Amino acid sequence: MKTTPFTDVHIALGAKMHEFAGYNMPIEYTGIIDEHLTVCNGVGVFDVSHMGEFWVKGPNALSFIQSITSNDASGLPIGKAQYTCFPNDKGGIVDDLLVYHYEPEKYLLVVNAGNTAKDWDWCVQHNTVGAELENASDKTGQLAIQGPKAMEVLQRLTPVDLSAIPYYSFVTGEFAGCKNVIISNTGYTGAGGFELYFYNSDAMTIWNAIFEAGKPEGIKPIGLGARDTLRLEMGFCLYGNDLNDTTSPIEAGLGWITKFVDGKDFPAKALLENQKKEGVNRKLCAFELLEKGIPRHGYEIVDENDTVIGEVTSGTMSPVLKIGIGMGYVKPEFAKPGTSIYIKVRNKSLKAQVVKPPFRK
Repeated sequence: MKTTPFTDVHIALGAKMHEFAGYNMPIEYTGIIDEHLTVCNGVGVFDVSHMGEFWVKGPNALSFIQSITSNDASGLPIGKAQYTCFPNDKGGIVDDLLVYHYEPEKYLLVVNAGNTAKDWDWCVQHNTVGAELENASDKTGQLAIQGPKAMEVLQRLTPVDLSAIPYYSFVTGEFAGCKNVIISNTGYTGAGGFELYFYNSDAMTIWNAIFEAGKPEGIKPIGLGARDTLRLEMGFCLYGNDLNDTTSPIEAGLGWITKFVDGKDFPAKALLENQKKEGVNRKLCAFELLEKGIPRHGYEIVDENDTVIGEVTSGTMSPVLKIGIGMGYVKPEFAKPGTSIYIKVRNKSLKAQVVKPPFRK
């Protein structure tokens, strides 16, 4: 298994470790619910160094990004990030990712850990415009410091005014005495905070400084288990569960990152544009259980007559709401908020209601 710059620290701290995307990663430390609530109410630190980072450089950098991603990066200012996806030739999703406009003619793509090799091959194969590509994944560390107290803790370690960095914006500056750290107001938890990108050689300096600075706030390391429950409470999609090579961004409710503008051509553009106009055969919906139970990935979704109408893609017991919540693809007529559906849990049909995310307001 691969390791991150922090793997030995996780083991030393007694984390429950498990393979994830080919990496030896911490799943939990003190327990998923405790870690989840730490992020909601205070501040927690996620090791996300397993994520992939690709640099796209040169005069054709923007042309490349426009030709391979669904969102429109042409108006993305320097210092801003954008959520987007790589559509495949059949209208499915190769991966969802962030695009950072770093400098003139220089962008950073941040992709999912489990897809890094696949995404790199996809980018290389589709680089028909001669953009300069660099896979910096193995030499880049990343931490996500999330929660309402994150800014207070991090501000002690940098001269950069963190309050002046809007959501989905970033600054490159000094952090904990380390140069050229990307400080990004992004995250996957809905609790606020920042993501830091840095050279692996600076990893432990940054880790130690953050945990020392955060002692008054009760800062804790957080595992991937709580990362999953936090993103699900916000209704954020997870690649491999809610998104994959066969789900289209239109089906997934990601029409807002799929831009059909003149001069921008990307894989399956015509197919996706037609889906947007004509509709789709299934839609991703969010739901809350009205009866006691926990929905899980793969469980059937049925109507009042026990006819299968879809399948759960993500589900859990919400640590904040204390009810079963989930997402899944259903026939379009069942995707409207307020609609009653049923989740098959251990051969029982438990009543649920379609809701508009986020679950945690």
